[in-house]
Amino acid sequence: MSQLSDYLENALINAVLRNTAYSSPVTVYAALFTSDPTDAGTGTEVTGGAYVRMPVAFTDPTDGQTSNSADVLFPIATANWGTITHVGLYDALSGGNLLFHAPLEFSKVINISSQFKVPQNYLIVRLK
Repeated sequence: MSQLSDYLENALINAVLRNTAYSSPVTVYAALFTSDPTDAGTGTEVTGGAYVRMPVAFTDPTDGQTSNSADVLFPIATANWGTITHVGLYDALSGGNLLFHAPLEFSKVINISSQFKVPQNYLIVRLK
């Protein structure tokens, strides 16, 4: 997951090269998409059926890379969510700014009574 959003690219350039303060989020949330969110954050995020973004914590970075330190379990779907194709990381539970995004290695259909799980160390964020 090394695709930075336009928002984060600009924030990092401003912080590093223009001495403009950037406040990192207190909590980072994983979001599921049924289409590519793109760097602009314009994809189709899952809605309804008990869906909610889930908080995710990351390991200490090594050589410009980190990963989720525990499984991320989304709620059991109470309606069909569709085919999940992408994941994104946000700085807020709702709304907010997309930080990173990437396609899933394998898409997954989430129907009623299904649950989406991101295993520990599966969300790899690289800055290389």
